[in-house]
Amino acid sequence: MSLNDMPQKDLEIVCPAGTPAAFAAAVEAGADAVYAGFRDETNARNFPGLNFDRDEMADAIHLAHSRGVRVFIAINTYPRAGDPAPWHRAIDDASRLKADAVILADIGLVEYAALHHPDLRRHLSVQASAANSAAIRYLSREFGIRRVVLPRVLTLPQITALNHAIEVETEVFAFGGLCVMAEGRCALSSWVTGRSPNMNGVCSPAEHVRYERDGDILVSKLNGLTVNRFAPDEPAAYPTLCKGRFRVCEKDRYLFEEPASLDARAILGEFRAAGVRAVKIEGRQRGRAYIARVIRAFREAIDALHAGRPLPPSELEDLREGGEGTTGAYRKEWR
Repeated sequence: MSLNDMPQKDLEIVCPAGTPAAFAAAVEAGADAVYAGFRDETNARNFPGLNFDRDEMADAIHLAHSRGVRVFIAINTYPRAGDPAPWHRAIDDASRLKADAVILADIGLVEYAALHHPDLRRHLSVQASAANSAAIRYLSREFGIRRVVLPRVLTLPQITALNHAIEVETEVFAFGGLCVMAEGRCALSSWVTGRSPNMNGVCSPAEHVRYERDGDILVSKLNGLTVNRFAPDEPAAYPTLCKGRFRVCEKDRYLFEEPASLDARAILGEFRAAGVRAVKIEGRQRGRAYIARVIRAFREAIDALHAGRPLPPSELEDLREGGEGTTGAYRKEWR
């Protein structure tokens, strides 16, 4: 019996891993599944020093399977026009290495996987921005999509209604970076740096980030563009444009969303009631200590939920971006 044939848990934890060390930490901390990418532009976290070559991925999959943990390989960028070969090769290798699923965004790659590797489980990446039942039913019917990672723009009632209308598993983000855009449709990073999360696998790449002092003020810049200015008592967030502070109508304010991390640990029970299959932790660029802490906290919370016990207190506040946490669109508490 393969891991994909085994009964799945009521609400599973899907954990990121950008390095072999982080991967081992995720397995040890209690992840049900780990998602990772190859060391190339086929995945949406194509940062220097991250990701796995084929031998490292083979070793990681062997480790995970020995502990009953599944491995999802993210092949979730969009191929260059006329050159899909690197993406096809990534899908071929994921199948050859016995990955439990591939996470795909491009419909052409979904079709390729369905035609050439029909037994390889196919998940739809958040980069595909599938947020309505008609799109998800079509992809399930035509290409055998088994799970969809939902964009972080849906409310809990919308997720509940969606799950009632489809027969595909849903996975939602529960902790980490909060992208306030419709993933797969954002051009902000590309506009400023020339590199896109959808095509190049990077959003606001670190080589374009600078922090400078202006007296007591800390200035954050992205490719020379000032994104924010922080007073001495303010925590400095990473300079992504969607969380920048700009002058609008003669006022300096956050334009889209204040810097904050998604932290939906307190509403895990509501996810379960909404019919969600899995909660996803963001952060393939994070280190193993971060991974271990977050996964242990979610493992304890979900185990308590399954046992009918109160959730243990959270100890993740210091890991939040800008020192702030939010449940994002799930509850829309800022509205």
